[in-house]
Amino acid sequence: MKRAFVFPGQGAQVIGMGRDLAEAYPAAAAVFEEVDAALGEKLSALIWEGDIAELTLTANAQPALMATSLAAFRAMEAEGFGIERAAFVAGHSLGEYSALAAAGALSVTDAARLLRLRGRAMQEAVPVGVGAMAALLGLDLAGAEAVAAEAAQGEVCAAANDNDPAQVVVSGDKAAVERAVEIAKAKGAKRALLLPVSAPFHCALMAPAAEVMKDALAETEISAPAVPVVANVRAGAVSDPEEIRRLLVEQVTGRVRWRESVLYMAGEGVGEMIEIGAGKALSGMIRRISKEVAVRAVNGPADVAALAAVEA
Repeated sequence: MKRAFVFPGQGAQVIGMGRDLAEAYPAAAAVFEEVDAALGEKLSALIWEGDIAELTLTANAQPALMATSLAAFRAMEAEGFGIERAAFVAGHSLGEYSALAAAGALSVTDAARLLRLRGRAMQEAVPVGVGAMAALLGLDLAGAEAVAAEAAQGEVCAAANDNDPAQVVVSGDKAAVERAVEIAKAKGAKRALLLPVSAPFHCALMAPAAEVMKDALAETEISAPAVPVVANVRAGAVSDPEEIRRLLVEQVTGRVRWRESVLYMAGEGVGEMIEIGAGKALSGMIRRISKEVAVRAVNGPADVAALAAVEA
């Protein structure tokens, strides 16, 4: 059976994530040490013992979630369940960097530095309070795009995350996103609510951050991944390093096409998707996208052991 390894994005962070993996697996502990060294600070202390508000800051959450995902992946490797077991890797937004690191296209050090920079650049692109994001539940992509177009009124409002058949996130200028919430409710959305985020990700307002990432990625070594990565903005498989570089820049302002990415992998014969890292948000999305795909989450040592037992 074909498998895909998938990696979560922002919002999955919790204090203590990955600590049990680091205690159980030296290879997992080494990931956190490498990230700490790359950033020149003890991010691991914040992850394991810090304040959730500080961990949730974009510049901290992005490298922290990548570190946790790679720690879980290294634990899997230690049990003989490495990248050779996957036909594809994919990640939700920042999770694409985790996917690329797992597949050997990026070093953990470079992924940590890039995500710290990406988090800061995305935060600095738009002053706090100027932008917003909202989840529209019960509307499909076409419905959400219609809502965003009506709400824009000369401002930015766009479908930023196509997460699953009934969950689309819109992003843009705060007033426009607030209008989108009210329009969505009037159009029959089950729920429409503003999200507790610090910036309007994955829309045109992120253009300054895309320029920062373009410069940083131009100086970063990217190798061909061991297995193809299904890129957010392409919703298709990519292996060429220069194409990966270009798509990572586009990803800052572009839509996270998660629903289409899952359907693409299912269409390529993937029968199981393993969510690696913190939380189970992607597992829920995948179940809503495809009833045919089995889903498994690997958060801690017990999950790693269960995975190894299946293959024994």
